[in-house]
Amino acid sequence: MIVNRSKDKRIKVPDLLGQQSNNNCWELSNLEETISFGEELFKKLPQIKLLLLQGKLGAGKTSLVKGIAKAAGINEPITSPSFPLAQHYPNGKPPLVHIDLYRLENPKIANELFLQEEEEANKMGSLIIVEWPERMNLHMPDAWLAKLNYTNKGERMVEIIPPDC
Repeated sequence: MIVNRSKDKRIKVPDLLGQQSNNNCWELSNLEETISFGEELFKKLPQIKLLLLQGKLGAGKTSLVKGIAKAAGINEPITSPSFPLAQHYPNGKPPLVHIDLYRLENPKIANELFLQEEEEANKMGSLIIVEWPERMNLHMPDAWLAKLNYTNKGERMVEIIPPDC
């Protein structure tokens, strides 16, 4: 499904809850739309506590996080935590823990990092967002999944998959 845009070109995310379809997909023309989509997603689905982001390099994962952070009231710059592996943003409502597992090829190490960060995040009441979750081999039935891919037209397609619990 292609997103509907209002006159102000902000992306409107329909109510994803209650939809039984696996076709919760939207086309995003550019990074600004990806950021706006993240903002609207957070507003429409504030109950998300764990969001996994899958997609190739440059697909817009960190841009989606920027929008979510903006909606959570985080004013500091959001960057991909590829080298530090995790960034904490404690001033958000809720706080945000942003994890990037790209550099971890060993699932055991990725699992350990995630579980350590999850424990810390739970203490803070944080939203956890994980880029490259396929590096882990943990079963996370309560996680939301966002798959970001390029389309043939050079745009991005985002698919939101609710938890399987």
